Amino acid sequence: MIRSEADWRPAGIVNSGRWLRQVAEEEAADLGAAVDALKAGGKPMLDITRRDVALGRFAAVLGDARAVVEDGPGFIVLRGLPTAGRTPEENRLMAWAVGAHLGVARPQGKASQLISDVRDAGGTYRSGSGRGYNTNAELDYHTDGSDVVGLLCLNTARSGGLSRLSSTVAIHNELVRTRPDLAEALYGLFPHSRQNEEAADEAPWYMAPVFSERDGAFACRYIRNHIRSTQAMEGTPRLTPLQHEALDTVQRMAESPDFSFDMWLEPGDLQLVNNHVLIHSRTHYEDFEEPERKRHLLRLWLSVPEARPLSPALLDVYKSVDANSVRGGFKGRGVTPELVAYQARAAAELGMRDTPYSL
Repeated sequence: MIRSEADWRPAGIVNSGRWLRQVAEEEAADLGAAVDALKAGGKPMLDITRRDVALGRFAAVLGDARAVVEDGPGFIVLRGLPTAGRTPEENRLMAWAVGAHLGVARPQGKASQLISDVRDAGGTYRSGSGRGYNTNAELDYHTDGSDVVGLLCLNTARSGGLSRLSSTVAIHNELVRTRPDLAEALYGLFPHSRQNEEAADEAPWYMAPVFSERDGAFACRYIRNHIRSTQAMEGTPRLTPLQHEALDTVQRMAESPDFSFDMWLEPGDLQLVNNHVLIHSRTHYEDFEEPERKRHLLRLWLSVPEARPLSPALLDVYKSVDANSVRGGFKGRGVTPELVAYQARAAAELGMRDTPYSL
């Protein structure tokens, strides 16, 4: 059994109130002033790290949020960030400023993008190269490839797009109690596709467990769509009936009312989620016709100094499994000297060990 505040059920989260933090006007004003200063300074985004961003009173908000995300329930929504009336460039600077205080941004795809636009761009989720963020599809519960994922909401859809979270610690403990055979199977290795976003020196798939532990710290990496993709790839191991049942059971438990905590994200909301103890999903949505009204969120993947050590079985995907080291993300094909220099500087300012990707 895993003992953790991240072992929660929806009713307990609602009653605790720890998941939502309303940002005060003066705190939001300080964040807005930081964005204005960054814009006026004119630095390229990759030249901006923590020392360049003076957040004033909003810095304490992020300090509290960090503790909740790593040592508490594993997620928080900061409501009331000053996104309204700002240009797309200013809101990207806002997301970057927040990320600079929390950790080191990780590349999210083959282009090595550090901020992704979460909106329907006509992608196909259930395909060998499918990624959910650029579709309007309902998503399987899953983790992202970093310690923490941050979503800054700019626009909501006309209908749908409900954000859903479930605790993998709670699912793990329930399986240990009721189906220990499935829990044990999830500690084994599963094939995962890189969804055609591998770097030149990476294989198109890798092996990793769903559940793992190191030094008493639990972690879950559940990306069903990536596992599913491998079954159509030549040379990948076939899943056993027990592995299929274990994955089906995790999905069924996660989406049930007993485990799933559902929320609507509003414009100005920042959702921060610990990928090692939570899985997340989103319902299908229908968008507005007008481009400026379409559902739009900005996504950051962050490696953070407070994060737990990870099992050596996750080394192939995270590149480093040690605590306080830069890890996660897609190695990508667009790594540049500017990106490597950013990572080294950001890691040094946060006291983290750099693990640079080769060019």
